[in-house]
Parts: sequence; structure tokens; C-alpha cells
Amino acid sequence: WAAKQLGVCGALIVYLDNYLVNMSSKPVLYYAARSPPCRAVLLTAAAIGLELDLRPTNLKERDHLTPEFLKLNPQHTIPVLDDNGTIVTDSHVINAYLVDKYSPDETLYPKDQLKRREVDARLYFDAGHLFPRVRLMVEPIIYFDAYEISQEKIAYMQLAYDGLERCLANAPYLCGEHLTIADLCAVASVSTAALFAPIDEEKFPKLAAWLKRLSLLPYYQKNNQDGADLLHSFVTERMVSNKKAKEAEK
Repeated sequence: WAAKQLGVCGALIVYLDNYLVNMSSKPVLYYAARSPPCRAVLLTAAAIGLELDLRPTNLKERDHLTPEFLKLNPQHTIPVLDDNGTIVTDSHVINAYLVDKYSPDETLYPKDQLKRREVDARLYFDAGHLFPRVRLMVEPIIYFDAYEISQEKIAYMQLAYDGLERCLANAPYLCGEHLTIADLCAVASVSTAALFAPIDEEKFPKLAAWLKRLSLLPYYQKNNQDGADLLHSFVTERMVSNKKAKEAEK
């Protein structure tokens, strides 16, 4: 009986030990450094001082289509956050979740409903306008053998710049006097877009100043610009190789 009791106690200790280890583990982020939405999450985590367990996800190797990944996110997109079993998808939702759960700083994602709605509106602008126009410029090159970005696509991107310029008309940040997750999401898209559709500082002075302002954040280079530069190099190389392949077909 005593031996049986010890066995039960030992099993309970092991269970509790594993439980505490799991509960204390860092949130896991499945990501790719070249991806603007993934970089938006890296920026937000850095802004609130949260350390993540980073799991690189290779889309070329179809990591996002494995059965294990599809259980996490049937939409097979990145980023995906696994916070001790709580699965959160979409960068905008992930950032809101992280700030709500881990940050004492309410300015990043205000509790006040009116202020929060303004942040949400800017998040939706990124999701519906900024990032899709980045994709429109680069994905045909990455996936469909295009070798140039048309002036029409650049002009379409600049229409989105105009929207941001107007948002910044009377304040240093997209939602007023304070940095929010709307800025961190938008800057991941804009900093990438600007590498392919440069921002005209005379036409968009507020936007150019905003981008410069965010680039001075101490965590910006590592968590955003390095990845944007990787994407730019990759796309530029693809443009060259795609063009050579097209010319060889003639």
C-alpha cells in the first residue's frame, strides 16, 4: 500500500512538474522573417517586452500545409500564435491578443471603446488595403514568374499612401499622440512597400516622417527592417532570374 501511495505521489509530482513547465513556457510564434504580418507581431512583442519562442515556417517547403500545421490553422497562413494551447491567427488579432494579455500599457491598444474602434479601423485598413497591395506587387514575381512591377501597381500602392497621409495630418501616429498596434502593423506593410514603390517625401511628407519616426524605435531594425530587406533581395533576385528565363524562351 505504501509503495502504491509513493507511486501515485510520484506520478502526481511528474504531472504537476510538466504542467508548470508548460504553463511557464513562452508563447510560440510560427513565422517567416520576410513576411510583413509576421514582422508586425515581432514588433508588437518587442514593444511590450514579451519573449516569443520563434518557429521559422518555410512556405517554399510547404511547412504550412502539413497536417500538424493545418490543425493549428486550417487557413494555412502565417503568423500563428500558440500560447499554451490557445491558438490565435492573423497578425492583427494576435497583436491585439498579446497587448490585452501581456501589456500593462493601454495606449498600444486602448481599453476605451471609442479609441479602440479607431485603432481597429486602421488595422482593417492595413488588412484590406495596405498589405494586399504589397502582395499584388511581389507575389506575381515570387509565384508566377513575373519580372517587373507595373506602374499601375505602384500607383495603386500610392493611393494607399494617400490614405495614411491623411490619417497623419494632425498627429504623429495613426491614431493620435500615442504609438498603437495600428502603427506597428501598418509600418511592416509600408516599410516593405516603400522598397518597391518609394514614398515621395514631397507628396507624402507626413507619411515619410512617420516611417522615419518608427524606424528609430530601438527594436525596429531587428524585428522589421532586416526582414523587409531580406524580402527585397529575394524579390529582386527573382525578377532577374524570371526575366532571363523569359528571354531564353524567345
